[in-house]
Amino acid sequence: MDKEKIIQRICDIGLVAVVRAQSGDMARRIAEACLEGGVAALEITFTVPGAHRVIESLAEAYPNGEILLGAGTVLDAETARIALLSGAQFIVSPYFDPGTVRLCNRYRAPSMPGVLSVREAVQAMEAGADILKVFPAGLFGPAVIKDLMGPLPQAKLMPTGGVSVGNAKDWIRAGAVALGAGGALVDGAKTGDYGKITRTAREFLAEIAAARAK
Repeated sequence: MDKEKIIQRICDIGLVAVVRAQSGDMARRIAEACLEGGVAALEITFTVPGAHRVIESLAEAYPNGEILLGAGTVLDAETARIALLSGAQFIVSPYFDPGTVRLCNRYRAPSMPGVLSVREAVQAMEAGADILKVFPAGLFGPAVIKDLMGPLPQAKLMPTGGVSVGNAKDWIRAGAVALGAGGALVDGAKTGDYGKITRTAREFLAEIAAARAK
Protein backbone atom coordinates (compact mmCIF):
# COMPACT_ATOMS: atom_id res chain seq x y z
CA MET A 1 0.00 0.00 0.00
CA ASP A 2 1.30 3.46 -0.88
CA LYS A 3 2.62 5.61 1.94
CA GLU A 4 -0.03 8.28 1.43
CA LYS A 5 -2.83 5.70 1.53
CA ILE A 6 -1.48 4.26 4.78
CA ILE A 7 -1.42 7.70 6.39
CA GLN A 8 -4.93 8.47 5.17
CA ARG A 9 -6.29 5.16 6.38
CA ILE A 10 -4.80 5.67 9.84
CA CYS A 11 -6.47 9.07 9.97
CA ASP A 12 -9.76 7.61 8.74
CA ILE A 13 -9.73 4.86 11.38
CA GLY A 14 -8.77 7.41 14.01
CA LEU A 15 -7.25 4.93 16.46
CA VAL A 16 -3.95 3.07 16.62
CA ALA A 17 -3.89 0.18 19.07
CA VAL A 18 -0.60 0.15 20.98
CA VAL A 19 0.06 -3.53 21.62
CA ARG A 20 2.31 -4.28 24.59
CA ALA A 21 2.34 -7.83 25.91
CA GLN A 22 4.39 -10.29 27.92
CA SER A 23 4.59 -12.77 25.07
CA GLY A 24 4.20 -13.01 21.33
CA ASP A 25 1.09 -15.16 21.69
CA MET A 26 -0.57 -12.57 23.91
CA ALA A 27 0.32 -9.83 21.43
CA ARG A 28 -1.29 -11.77 18.58
CA ARG A 29 -4.46 -12.35 20.61
CA ILE A 30 -4.64 -8.66 21.49
CA ALA A 31 -4.21 -7.75 17.83
CA GLU A 32 -7.00 -10.12 16.79
CA ALA A 33 -9.32 -8.74 19.49
CA CYS A 34 -8.66 -5.17 18.34
CA LEU A 35 -9.32 -6.12 14.73
CA GLU A 36 -12.59 -7.78 15.73
CA GLY A 37 -13.58 -4.50 17.38
CA GLY A 38 -12.91 -2.57 14.19
CA VAL A 39 -9.47 -1.18 15.02
CA ALA A 40 -7.39 -2.19 12.02
CA ALA A 41 -4.32 -0.03 12.79
CA LEU A 42 -2.00 -1.96 15.09
CA GLU A 43 1.31 -0.93 16.62
CA ILE A 44 3.28 -3.95 17.80
CA THR A 45 5.84 -2.52 20.21
CA PHE A 46 9.40 -3.77 20.31
CA THR A 47 9.01 -4.31 24.04
CA VAL A 48 7.10 -7.48 23.10
CA PRO A 49 9.43 -10.51 23.16
CA GLY A 50 10.17 -11.49 19.56
CA ALA A 51 8.23 -8.49 18.25
CA HIS A 52 9.53 -8.91 14.70
CA ARG A 53 8.22 -12.47 14.63
CA VAL A 54 4.80 -11.28 15.80
CA ILE A 55 4.81 -8.76 12.96
CA GLU A 56 5.80 -11.48 10.50
CA SER A 57 3.02 -13.80 11.66
CA LEU A 58 0.35 -11.10 11.46
CA ALA A 59 1.56 -10.01 8.02
CA GLU A 60 1.23 -13.61 6.85
CA ALA A 61 -2.18 -14.08 8.49
CA TYR A 62 -3.65 -10.91 6.98
CA PRO A 63 -2.07 -10.49 3.52
CA ASN A 64 -4.96 -8.66 1.86
CA GLY A 65 -4.93 -5.31 3.59
CA GLU A 66 -7.23 -6.28 6.47
CA ILE A 67 -4.88 -4.55 8.90
CA LEU A 68 -2.37 -1.72 8.95
CA LEU A 69 0.60 -3.23 10.71
CA GLY A 70 3.02 -0.93 12.50
CA ALA A 71 6.02 -1.30 14.76
CA GLY A 72 6.30 0.74 17.95
CA THR A 73 8.92 1.66 20.53
CA VAL A 74 11.39 1.82 17.66
CA LEU A 75 14.47 3.54 19.05
CA ASP A 76 16.79 3.51 16.04
CA ALA A 77 17.08 2.99 12.31
CA GLU A 78 18.40 -0.56 12.72
CA THR A 79 15.24 -1.64 14.53
CA ALA A 80 13.09 0.20 12.00
CA ARG A 81 14.75 -1.73 9.17
CA ILE A 82 14.13 -5.05 10.93
CA ALA A 83 10.49 -4.09 11.42
CA LEU A 84 10.00 -3.13 7.77
CA LEU A 85 11.63 -6.34 6.57
CA SER A 86 9.28 -8.26 8.87
CA GLY A 87 6.23 -6.67 7.29
CA ALA A 88 5.60 -3.47 9.25
CA GLN A 89 3.93 -0.72 7.21
CA PHE A 90 4.61 2.21 9.52
CA ILE A 91 7.08 3.04 12.29
CA VAL A 92 6.30 4.66 15.65
CA SER A 93 8.98 5.96 18.03
CA PRO A 94 8.74 7.42 21.55
CA TYR A 95 11.08 10.26 20.55
CA PHE A 96 12.43 11.95 17.43
CA ASP A 97 15.43 10.14 15.98
CA PRO A 98 16.56 11.67 12.65
CA GLY A 99 18.12 8.43 11.45
CA THR A 100 14.90 6.51 11.90
CA VAL A 101 12.90 9.11 10.00
CA ARG A 102 15.47 9.14 7.17
CA LEU A 103 15.31 5.38 6.85
CA CYS A 104 11.52 5.45 6.72
CA ASN A 105 11.64 8.10 4.01
CA ARG A 106 14.15 5.98 2.06
CA TYR A 107 11.65 3.13 1.94
CA ARG A 108 8.53 5.33 1.79
CA ALA A 109 7.18 4.05 5.08
CA PRO A 110 5.23 6.48 7.29
CA SER A 111 7.15 7.57 10.38
CA MET A 112 5.57 8.76 13.62
CA PRO A 113 8.20 10.07 16.04
CA GLY A 114 7.38 11.21 19.55
CA VAL A 115 7.42 14.95 20.28
CA LEU A 116 6.35 17.13 23.18
CA SER A 117 7.31 20.66 22.15
CA VAL A 118 7.05 23.02 19.20
CA ARG A 119 10.80 22.74 18.67
CA GLU A 120 10.70 18.95 18.51
CA ALA A 121 7.65 19.04 16.25
CA VAL A 122 9.31 21.41 13.77
CA GLN A 123 12.54 19.39 13.75
CA ALA A 124 10.59 16.18 13.10
CA MET A 125 8.54 17.73 10.30
CA GLU A 126 11.64 19.22 8.67
CA ALA A 127 13.17 15.74 8.68
CA GLY A 128 10.10 14.38 6.91
CA ALA A 129 8.01 12.83 9.69
CA ASP A 130 4.43 12.14 8.65
CA ILE A 131 2.38 12.05 11.86
CA LEU A 132 3.71 13.40 15.15
CA LYS A 133 3.12 11.21 18.18
CA VAL A 134 2.50 13.62 21.06
CA PHE A 135 3.96 11.63 23.94
CA PRO A 136 3.44 11.35 26.83
CA ALA A 137 0.31 13.36 26.09
CA GLY A 138 -1.26 12.53 29.44
CA LEU A 139 1.11 14.93 31.17
CA PHE A 140 -0.82 17.87 29.72
CA GLY A 141 -4.17 16.60 28.46
CA PRO A 142 -6.00 17.60 25.26
CA ALA A 143 -4.96 21.25 25.66
CA VAL A 144 -1.47 20.32 24.43
CA ILE A 145 -2.93 19.54 20.98
CA LYS A 146 -4.45 23.00 20.67
CA ASP A 147 -1.26 24.58 21.98
CA LEU A 148 0.91 22.82 19.40
CA MET A 149 -1.50 23.49 16.56
CA GLY A 150 -1.55 27.22 17.34
CA PRO A 151 1.82 27.85 15.69
CA LEU A 152 1.71 24.59 13.68
CA PRO A 153 -1.78 24.20 12.16
CA GLN A 154 -0.32 22.01 9.41
CA ALA A 155 0.90 19.36 11.85
CA LYS A 156 -0.77 15.95 12.01
CA LEU A 157 -0.84 15.07 15.70
CA MET A 158 -1.59 11.73 17.38
CA PRO A 159 -1.63 11.84 21.20
CA THR A 160 -0.51 8.73 23.02
CA GLY A 161 -0.43 8.22 26.78
CA GLY A 162 -3.40 9.27 28.87
CA VAL A 163 -5.89 8.53 26.09
CA SER A 164 -9.07 6.74 27.19
CA VAL A 165 -12.63 6.16 26.05
CA GLY A 166 -13.71 8.87 28.48
CA ASN A 167 -11.56 11.59 26.93
CA ALA A 168 -11.34 10.40 23.31
CA LYS A 169 -13.78 13.07 22.14
CA ASP A 170 -11.73 15.81 23.78
CA TRP A 171 -8.55 14.82 21.95
CA ILE A 172 -10.30 14.66 18.57
CA ARG A 173 -12.08 17.97 19.10
CA ALA A 174 -8.75 19.54 20.06
CA GLY A 175 -7.46 18.66 16.60
CA ALA A 176 -5.86 15.21 16.80
CA VAL A 177 -5.98 13.29 13.51
CA ALA A 178 -5.88 9.97 15.38
CA LEU A 179 -5.36 8.57 18.86
CA GLY A 180 -2.83 6.08 20.16
CA ALA A 181 -4.32 3.88 22.87
CA GLY A 182 -2.46 1.29 24.90
CA GLY A 183 -3.43 0.26 28.40
CA ALA A 184 -6.88 1.83 28.25
CA LEU A 185 -7.66 -0.31 25.22
CA VAL A 186 -5.85 -3.60 25.82
CA ASP A 187 -6.03 -3.87 29.61
CA GLY A 188 -8.34 -6.87 29.37
CA ALA A 189 -5.42 -9.03 28.26
CA LYS A 190 -4.03 -8.99 31.80
CA THR A 191 -6.93 -11.14 32.96
CA GLY A 192 -7.42 -13.03 29.71
CA ASP A 193 -10.57 -11.07 28.89
CA TYR A 194 -9.97 -10.44 25.21
CA GLY A 195 -13.65 -9.80 24.68
CA LYS A 196 -13.24 -6.69 26.79
CA ILE A 197 -10.61 -5.44 24.34
CA THR A 198 -13.06 -5.88 21.46
CA ARG A 199 -15.80 -4.05 23.34
CA THR A 200 -13.48 -1.22 24.32
CA ALA A 201 -12.27 -0.89 20.74
CA ARG A 202 -15.84 -0.39 19.59
CA GLU A 203 -16.43 2.18 22.32
CA PHE A 204 -13.33 4.11 21.26
CA LEU A 205 -14.42 4.16 17.63
CA ALA A 206 -17.92 5.29 18.57
CA GLU A 207 -16.52 8.20 20.60
CA ILE A 208 -14.20 9.22 17.78
CA ALA A 209 -17.05 9.11 15.26
CA ALA A 210 -19.26 11.18 17.54
CA ALA A 211 -16.53 13.79 18.00
CA ARG A 212 -15.97 14.06 14.27
CA ALA A 213 -19.70 14.39 13.56
CA LYS A 214 -19.89 17.75 15.36
